[in-house]
Amino acid sequence: MTGLIGPNGAGKTTLFNLIAGLFAPSSGQILLNGQDVTGRRTDELFHLGLARTFQIPHEFSRMTVLENLLVVPPGQSGENLLTGLFGWGRIRSEEAKVRQKAREVLDFLRLSHVAELPAGGLSGGQKKLLELGRAMMSGARTLLLDEPAAGVNRTLLATLRDDLKRLHQEGYTCLVIEHDMDFIGDLCDPIYVMAEGRVLMKGTMQQIRANSQVQEAYLGGAALKEERAA
Repeated sequence: MTGLIGPNGAGKTTLFNLIAGLFAPSSGQILLNGQDVTGRRTDELFHLGLARTFQIPHEFSRMTVLENLLVVPPGQSGENLLTGLFGWGRIRSEEAKVRQKAREVLDFLRLSHVAELPAGGLSGGQKKLLELGRAMMSGARTLLLDEPAAGVNRTLLATLRDDLKRLHQEGYTCLVIEHDMDFIGDLCDPIYVMAEGRVLMKGTMQQIRANSQVQEAYLGGAALKEERAA
């Protein structure tokens, strides 16, 4: 469970976009489970086991919460025209398994009580949980989480933190961008700090808070002098 922090404009989301295949890097190399995936498309990376969430959730607002999960798993037989016409038994069997998994994910995320409601009516925090649930439904074991705590109330934030810890215990690898220092300090080790497109340091939250370069990157030189004087 690795953290990525830094001031606005540091390059955190750009790094995510490079890893996730939205942008092609001009140099360097990206490895996923030891495999070179530099420049691979997002759909290729999805099938290789990499999924991401976004700072602003992108749910299918008029579909139910359950339906938002059911559409995620790749390679479903019902997506094939011939199988759709002649393979109803196979499709029903697959759909039953996907529905069972979706119910398990909803239970895991404590969203079962809203399963049949339109996803657009969820609170901001519930949408973040749904976004995480869709990543889980993909079958990916490597997750890029872009500010999962942003806009989440304190009660749901504790739920989200506990869910991420459980995912980590179950073998998921997560890279987390976050501005909530307490949240990411409790969740992640190690934590990388970025500023102006480069890595300043890597360490625990205690080491990062004590680093003068990090303080200056966040506060600026003048603000840092004022803080020290106070």
